[in-house]
Order: sequence, then C-alpha cells, then structure tokens
Amino acid sequence: MRRNWRYMVVGAVLLAGANAAPAQADSNDPFTGAPGVGDPYYPMDGNGGYDAGHYDVTISYDPPTHKLTGSTRIDAVATQALRTFDLDYSGPAISKVTVNNLPAWFDRTGEHELVVTPMIPLLPGLPFTVQVEYTGEVTGTDGEGWVFSPSGGAFVAGEPHSASAWYPNNDTPLDKATFTLHATVPAEWEVMSGGDKVSDTVQGGNRTVSWELRQPVIGYLTTIAIDKFQFLEQRRANGTQLLSGFAPDAVKLEDIESRLPEILDFQEELYGPYPFDTAGGIFVDTELQFSLETQTRPVYAPWTDLNTVVHEITHQWWGDSMSVKQWPDVCLNECFASYTADYLWAERKEGKDVDAMYRDTIAKYRDDPRFWEIALQNPGVGNEFTSVYYRGPLFLHALRRTMGDEAFFTAVRDFVTAHKYGNASMPEFRQFIQSRTPHDLSGFFTAWLDRTDRPADEFLYPGPLRS
Repeated sequence: MRRNWRYMVVGAVLLAGANAAPAQADSNDPFTGAPGVGDPYYPMDGNGGYDAGHYDVTISYDPPTHKLTGSTRIDAVATQALRTFDLDYSGPAISKVTVNNLPAWFDRTGEHELVVTPMIPLLPGLPFTVQVEYTGEVTGTDGEGWVFSPSGGAFVAGEPHSASAWYPNNDTPLDKATFTLHATVPAEWEVMSGGDKVSDTVQGGNRTVSWELRQPVIGYLTTIAIDKFQFLEQRRANGTQLLSGFAPDAVKLEDIESRLPEILDFQEELYGPYPFDTAGGIFVDTELQFSLETQTRPVYAPWTDLNTVVHEITHQWWGDSMSVKQWPDVCLNECFASYTADYLWAERKEGKDVDAMYRDTIAKYRDDPRFWEIALQNPGVGNEFTSVYYRGPLFLHALRRTMGDEAFFTAVRDFVTAHKYGNASMPEFRQFIQSRTPHDLSGFFTAWLDRTDRPADEFLYPGPLRS
C-alpha cells in the first residue's frame, strides 16, 4: 500500500421452506475449527481447521442498483476433524450453503464470521468443497471493501480487509490459494481483476469476463473493478503480457504506466525474476487515500505518480509473492517498497545522491521524538501504516551501508526468493541477514527496529560508507 500523505458455512437447514436454526461454534469443542488464527493485531481474521486451496468466485453486478449476486466455491483440505468451521464474510445476505454438495447449516456472527456446520462432519486430511450463494445491495466504503466510482462503476480495495466484502474466504496471510473470477455486468461495462484474462464475451445485454490467478494469493490482494475502462496493452521483452485499465478520468496516467516494462526490468535486477504470469495496473478515478498492491495488477488512486507505481510493483515481491506471517511484520512489505521507490530508483535511474538524502532526513528529524516514537517492528495495531513509510527507508539504507552493497543486495534477493509464494516474519529476516555478514547486527537491529527513540549515532552513521 502507498498512502497519499497529501491527505492524511452454517444456522438453517437449507431445504425449501425451512427456517434458520443457529449453529453456534463451541471453542471448547475439539471438532470445531478456530474462528480466528490469533494474529496480534487482528485475532479474529482467518480460521482454523482447514487449508483453502482454490477460490472460484462467480458474481454478477448491476452498477445502477449496486446489486451483487454471487456464488463462491472453496476447495479446501481439513487439517482436523470438523463438526463446525468458520469462513470470513461480511457481504450481502446468504441464501444457501452446501458442503460436498449437501445442504449445510449456517449462521453469521460478529463482524465477519460465517459459521458452517456440514451435514456430515469432515475428516482430517481429506479434501472438501464449500459452495456459498448470496445476493443483495453492496455498501460503498472509503477503502475497506467496495468503493463507488464517479462513472457509476465500483471496485474493491482495502488492506488488510476487503475480500470478505465480496466473497467468503479464509482471510489470513497464512492461507494462500489460487483464485478464479467470473464476473457478469451490463455489456457497456468492463471488468478488471488480477492474473490472466482468460475470456471476455458479450451475449445479449451482458458481458462476462473471467480472470485467473495461477499463483497463490491472499484475500486483500484480490480485487474486482467495474468501469468504462480504456486499456493499455504492452509486452515485455521476455514475452510477459501487460494489461492496464484506466477509468475515464484516469487516462492521463497512461504515460506513467507505459514505463511498466522498464520498472519490472529494474525490479528483477534487484529481487530476481518477476514471480507472476502477467502484470499491469487498475487506474481508478475515485478519490482514494491509498494505492494498493493487488496481485499482478495494483489499484492506483488518481494522485498516482511514477514513485507510486515503483512502490506498488516492488510489493509484487515484498508483500504479494512473499507475504507477512503476521501484521506486526509489515515492515517486510512497506519498508522495502518505500526504500526501493524512494532511494534505489532515485539512485539508479535518476542519479540522485541517496547518501545525502539519508543524511538530510536524519538531520531534519534527529531531535524530533515524534518521528521515532513508533517502532518499525511491531508498530502496534492501528499504526501498521505509519513509520514503515518514513523510517523504513532510513533503516534499510543504514543496513545497506553497514553490510556493504554486495552483501546487502545478495542477501535481500536471496531472502525474498527463498520465501516465494510463502510467508516470512521480521525475526526470520533479522536472523537471515545476520547470517550474511560478519558484523554483529544485534545492537543495530534493536536500535532501528525495536526502540521508540532515535538510534544512537553509531547506528545512524554506520562507519565509513561502503560501496
């Protein structure tokens, strides 16, 4: 995510005519999947007892009425015996849930819990399929789900929550899955999403578009955008197809997006081969206070500039392919995206003296306690998207100058590559980086990552600058 700092399945037997009867989960029941995975910031996000493998989401959306009709199939494997399990879902009313093609009981509790009780309990190690059908009017937000566009279209964006607003899922970074979307809209509208566009057909008055993400993805990195898009099609030298869409008042940003092949080449030099099949961008014209690294095709706000595109493309490695284990690890996402866009692009593509930039920033904020008061590692719930943007680049530049360029760039490339399509934590990053340098980094890491005051001079200015 790039902030715009200029604005700072289930309670009724689903038989015809049957009334809903609640099926409450009992946390003391060993056959009940946990309703959350215990993230320190969002403990009720995600669910226990199963691993999702694939989501197949079929929706229709009518822009004038905001009516959404959806049917989501989830292919999963039980990791324990399950009499009851949860999905994360906050969207329109549910009409039917089945598990392995049999009617299931369901109930909705809390902000986003969909409690599902299969007719036949699930056995550990065996695959199962959940189908959820739902329909109703969606509600617009400022960036935690559906957002309405000036044209009358809509899109979904938000970190860490947005996916549950339009399809049921296991909403945790720890459970990645592949993803397919089939979306039907009136024929005059276009549909954008992540991955490959595998079909686009118009029949009668409707258009149906299918998109497929073949590499695993987590919830907030999926999206759908419906608008009167204009398209920019490009191709990298290696053949990778690039497709970007521009809402009516965002077409002026096409010149920036035309540099996407150059940006991807630059990132590959730093972090290894691009980890996905395709790339592009979704440029909206709704006032939004952030742009977001939705997988393969970020959502860009109207204020997007070149720096923003470099930032969100960095996330395709740092945040998308390799994702955090828990939200206190968010520096792995934002510190690297900010350092790459603010320092490395500026240094290598624009010829700027980034050592001078670093020292000027340190001098400016050296004696300002507010600049240092939020830790980079474990910044605290509600502070995830603060210091990682403005302190994160300073931390990584100081680390780079402490280790030397060869050791630093080799280490970070190896780290993100080793966790491709998986997850990583800040403690793992610290341990890995320490293994790649003879310098004792324990004091350096404590000063930069754990403390809430200015690092001592020995860590601010780490010896002679090495190249």
